[in-house]
Formats: sequence, C-alpha cells, structure tokens
Amino acid sequence: MVYKKRKIKVFRGKKKKESIDVVIEKLKKSYEQIDPNAIEKFEHFPLSAPTLKGLKDNKYNVPTEIQRESIGYSLRGEDILGAAKTGSGKTLAFLIPVLEILYCNKWTRTEGLAALIITPTRELAYQIFETLRKIGVHHDFSAGLIIGGKDLKFERKRLDQCNIMICTPGRLLQHMDENPLFDCSNMLVLVLDEADRCLDMGFEQTMNSIIDNLPPERQTLLFSATQTKSVKDLARLSLNNPHFISVHEASKHSTPAGLVQSYMVCELHDKMSLLWSFIKNHLHHKVLVFMSSCKQVKYFYEILCKLRPGTSLLALYGTMHQTKRMAVYESFSRKQRSVLFATDIAARGLDFPAVNWVVQLDCPENANEYIHRAGRTARFQKSGESLLVLLPSELAILEQLENKKIPIQEIKVNPNKLTSVQRTLEATLAKDHILKESAQRAFVSYIKSVFLMKDKSVFDVSALDTDAFARSLGLAIPPRVRFLQKWKKAKELKKKEKETLAQSMVDNLSEKLNKSSDSEVSEVVEDEPQLNRSSFKDSYNFHDDDNSDEENDDLFTVKRKDHNILEADVLESEGELQTDISNKKKKKPLTKAAVAKKMIKKQIKPNQKTVFDETGEAVLDKAKTKVSRLAREYENNDDKGGIDIEQAKQMLREEDVYDKQLFREKVKAKHREEKRKAKEEAKRAEMEGASSSDEASVDLSWLPDPDKVYGKRESGDSDDELNTQSGSVLELESEVDEESSNIHRPPKRKLLTNKNNSKKRRKLEDLDEPINTGLSLMEDEELALKMLDAL
Repeated sequence: MVYKKRKIKVFRGKKKKESIDVVIEKLKKSYEQIDPNAIEKFEHFPLSAPTLKGLKDNKYNVPTEIQRESIGYSLRGEDILGAAKTGSGKTLAFLIPVLEILYCNKWTRTEGLAALIITPTRELAYQIFETLRKIGVHHDFSAGLIIGGKDLKFERKRLDQCNIMICTPGRLLQHMDENPLFDCSNMLVLVLDEADRCLDMGFEQTMNSIIDNLPPERQTLLFSATQTKSVKDLARLSLNNPHFISVHEASKHSTPAGLVQSYMVCELHDKMSLLWSFIKNHLHHKVLVFMSSCKQVKYFYEILCKLRPGTSLLALYGTMHQTKRMAVYESFSRKQRSVLFATDIAARGLDFPAVNWVVQLDCPENANEYIHRAGRTARFQKSGESLLVLLPSELAILEQLENKKIPIQEIKVNPNKLTSVQRTLEATLAKDHILKESAQRAFVSYIKSVFLMKDKSVFDVSALDTDAFARSLGLAIPPRVRFLQKWKKAKELKKKEKETLAQSMVDNLSEKLNKSSDSEVSEVVEDEPQLNRSSFKDSYNFHDDDNSDEENDDLFTVKRKDHNILEADVLESEGELQTDISNKKKKKPLTKAAVAKKMIKKQIKPNQKTVFDETGEAVLDKAKTKVSRLAREYENNDDKGGIDIEQAKQMLREEDVYDKQLFREKVKAKHREEKRKAKEEAKRAEMEGASSSDEASVDLSWLPDPDKVYGKRESGDSDDELNTQSGSVLELESEVDEESSNIHRPPKRKLLTNKNNSKKRRKLEDLDEPINTGLSLMEDEELALKMLDAL
C-alpha cells in the first residue's frame, strides 16, 4: 500500500505595508548618514523604490564619481555647483534628486510645477527628457518638454499640468510673459544644466528675466563640465551657501583620459581639401565635424553630398526646422558610421554613442568651448580622438589650452593623401546657381564669425586670405563683404585722425617753446598734457574684458573719447571735422515709407502710364478709367459722406454702355484680324498651288502649228474670228499678270458660256460642211482622239 505525503499549508498573517509617510520619514532621516566613499551601487543610496526600480531596469547600477559626491547634498536640500568632465554622468546627478524631492513631498499632478530644468539647446533638453522618462517610469509625476519649434498652443493648454518642466530659456520666458496658466509660485527645485552657457552673455537678459519671476525660496543645482565661478553670475541666482563639487579639479588633465588630442596647422584655402581627404580616409568611422556658422554647415553638407564621398552625411544647425533637427539627432545616434556637420549647438551635453572622431574645422571661441566640443567622444571611460585645425594666425589658443590642463600634440598632414577638389567645386557651382549662392553666404558668414570673436589675439580678420578662401569654396569671384570694407575705411580714418592730432600737438608744443624762455621750458613741458593712448583704442574692439560691466559697443559705431587737450587752436581745427561727421550722422536714411509719403503729398500716382494723341491731349484707357461724365463727377466728389446707392446704380448703367461698346469694338477687331489672317492663308495657298501646278501642266507640243494649218494671222483678225475658224468647243487663254509677269502659270481653260460664245456654238452646229483641216481622215481622227484624251 502506497502512502501519499500530505501537504500541510501554513497560514501566516500578511505583512502590513508601511505607509507612505513612514517610508518618507525613514528616507529623510537616512539622508544625513550618506557617506560618498562607502557607496558602490545606487542601492546604497536611500532612494525610493520607484526610483531604484527605474535605475535597475535601465541598467544603471554603479554611480559615477560626480553622482556619488553630489546626490547626498542634493537630497538634503542644499545648493550645488557641480563640475565634472564631459561624459561623467551629470544628467543622473540632478534627475535622481529631482524625483526624490517630489516623492518625499508627495507631489501630485494637480499641484503644478515643482522642478524646473533649463538647458541651452533643444537637443540637450530632449535628451534629458528621454532620460527622465526611462528612470522615472514608475513614478506618478508629469513631465513636459518646452522647447522652441514645437506647437505653442499645445504647450499652452497643458502647462499647468506639468510637475517637472525641461525647457530652453527663450520658450520658457515666452510662456512666462504670455501664458496665464504658467505658475511657478510653489516651485521647489531649479536646475541649470550647462550652467556657464546659460548664464553667459548670449542668455544674460533672458535668464535675468526668468530668475526675477522665480520664487526666492528654492533649491538650485548647477552642473557643467566648465562650471562658472563668477561672483556676478552666482549672485544673480541668489544661492544659499552652495557646495562647489569638482571631482576632477585635482586630476592631471581636464579632459577624459581615453581622449587622444592633436592639432594641425593649415592654411584657410586648404581646409576644404583637408576635410574631403579626411572623410575619404575614414569612411568606416563615426565623425563629428564642428564649424563656426550655420551657413557654413549648410553649404559644406550640400556640396559634399554632390561629391558623394561614400558614407552617410548629416547636418545639424540652429536654423533648421525642429522636426528635422530631432530626426538628424536620432539618426546620427543610431548609425554606426556617418559624418555629422554641426555648429556649437551639438557641443554641449549631447551623448552620441560611439563617436570615433571629433574634428574642429574652425577654431573654438575659447578653451572651454574646446573642452565641450572634444567631449562628444571618449565618454563613459571609452576612447576617442579629437583633431583641432588651426590657421597660422590662431596658434595663440594653444597657450589657453595648456593653462586649462589639456594635453594636445601637433601632427603633420601627409601630402600624398591630400586631394584637391577645387576644380570639381568650381564646375559644380557653375551648373547650380542655388549652390553658388549658398557658397557665397558661407563665405561671408565665416568672415563675420571671425570678425565678431572676442579674443582678437587669436582671431585676426585682417590675416585671412579671403580671395584664396573664396576660390577654395568653388567661387571664381570673391563676394563683397561690406561690413569688412566699412571697418577698413573706418580704421584708416581713425589712423589719419591720430596722425593729425599728434602733428597738431607737436606743432603747438614747438610754438610754445619758441615763445617761452629757457627757464620756462621745463614748466611748459611739464604742463603739456600727455597723449592719451587709451583714446586711440581701436573702435572695433566690441568685447570688453571678462571683469568689465560695461555693455558692448554697437557694431560699426566709432566711439571717440576726449583727449584732454586744452588748446583752443587744436579744438577749432578738429571742430569742423567733428561737426561734419555729426551732421552726417544726424541725417536719417531715406526709407521707402518716406518716399511713399512724399509721393502722396505731391499727388503722384505710381505705376501710371499716360498716352497722348497727335493733338497733345491725353488718351483715356477706357478699360482702367471711368469714361462717363457722371462717373467722373462721382469720383471727384469729396463731400460725400457715404455711398449713394441710386447714384452708384446710374453710374454703373452709364459705364455699362461704354463697356459694351468697348467689348463690341474688341470683337470687331478680333474678326478683322481673323479675316486678314484668312486672306493671307488663302494667298499663300494659291502661291503654293501655282508653283506645284507648273510641273503638272499639259504637254501640247504634239499639236500642229496653227500658222501652217490656217495660215498666218493678220493684225485685223479678232479673237472671235480665230475661235470660229478653229471650231473648237473650248478656248485656251493665257493671262499674264503685270505684277507677276516673271511667274509662269499654266493657261486657264474656260467654257464658252457667254452670249457670243453660245451664238458661235449654234453657228458651228448649223454648219453642214466639215472644216477642211488639210489633213487626211486618219490624221483627223487621230487628232480628235488626242484632243479628247487631253480633256
């Protein structure tokens, strides 16, 4: 007998779940005990269960150094200034605290905005938003992506439902000014990613307006690879005892260890050939090429697509449509080998996977921009290479890179692998005028970018060989750069002014020395004012020093300062020139609106053509002007207070009569033209028929000579007698036109149908006797048959 084992069920009481308040209280107490050195995994942080699960699902297990150091301070509600190398995980360093702060405050969707994350570029905002969706998938918070290029109405209706808002400064300020649903009075956290870029000169006015609208009682987190330390910038944010966390400050280099950095010196006109040769030799790599302007990126992308280098080409720049920008960003992220041409919008924060090369074809503005550009490769302890292309006049930036602890070495170009494409570009632009215009815009935009750069020791526009650069882009004739021509003229004028001023001071001094005695020479020299060299500062140095609070000078404005000269004669000599210049400046430019106003005052009607007849009177165009007397009186009547319906009807009736008459005249003219054309066609057909009938005329050479048969015709014989004697039924006539006497026409045959001819037929019929032709019977029969055949 087989015994079965019985399963014994043990009933245990269900473990009671802790309430949300108890969990939050435990988490808050454990924040004070966080030791960054003891943390090896995210599980060692006192984080909520939804956050830990989101990190685990996306395989975020081990925190980076900046995350270990900063998350503890952020959870305790302290302000942070976080600086770390590119690719070190700064995004999670502020997203995790944001989720935990909202969780601990039991924030719901109906409570509005709690966290505001501001980034300088749209692509970076999109990347942060996607990361937040991954790690915050198990939380019940709402997040919104507020960037330019999106549907503004769609954002406006849903803005009050966002708990976490990721945005760019421009669109955020637009909602603050225009959207009544935007409310940030209860906001808890402000995050600035790439803080130094958000606070710099480009966003200064926008950020000041945003910060003024934010509540002062808030937590502020600032993160960047090149963190700002300016007291002025930090004072704008009203930080409360911030912690400056720079995990790589004591490291040997400020760039990732796996990044191999090099530079090469290249002439401006060789850049296109260098880029083409580089792409052809790295077809199986993922390359990111940085340029200084949007129009350059656009042209280089278009022309290289025409040349077909053999790899995928993409372009990313600021003036593109937002949908296209996002598509390019995602496409380059997915591709294993490709070349992306981009401006500095791709230099900050973007995480493109597996980028092999970063080529900086144009010199960056400063060392910080170089760090951000080069940081798009060698991310998260991976390797990568960076190449910086410098002009001979831009070598001064190497000293700045050395001061920033950036290891960079020079490499030489292999001339055997350098391929020139100038001829090909010239031929391509000659066929495509749209591409030629794009090349011209790229040329001007590069010159302008160099001209407006702040550091004039690195960027010298006068050192550029613009003609050779234009030819290298495929342009046979260099485009005219007007602002550069104005700048050179103003520079020459300034130089002449300085020379004139110095000469006048020397003349004045020598005159005083001649008048004064030897004992007074020293006093005169001491009293003579010194030449103020600072007043001779170039008027086109638009950027002040870093520590200066003055605003930048306006473009193309010559700003002069007093030279501390007390002599009346010098002031009088210079006064005339200054008054002329000031009078010229006061004159306003003549605009199209001003010209239009003058024409209205003079009652000049533009685009009006007046035709005069032989007597000198104006011929009215009945199709465009009123013809009837009543209509003219109605138009010239300025005293009418409104529209008189009856008078307008009567005017329209009279105008309708003239319109119908004009229509009939047009129809008649049309018919006359058709008849004329028909006559010309008929005459042309007749001419063609006459020429063709010459060849098909009847050959009558076989007929006997009438003079032999009937004898010679006397001068008195008439045509009727000749026709009677011939006895033929048909009459042959040859009519030659006087005008066309040279044209041979066949003889016309006509029936004898008139009265005279009918009488002749009757006479012939009444004749009993046959006509004696002088031929035999056989010959007469033969003649008759031939005549019948000819008919």
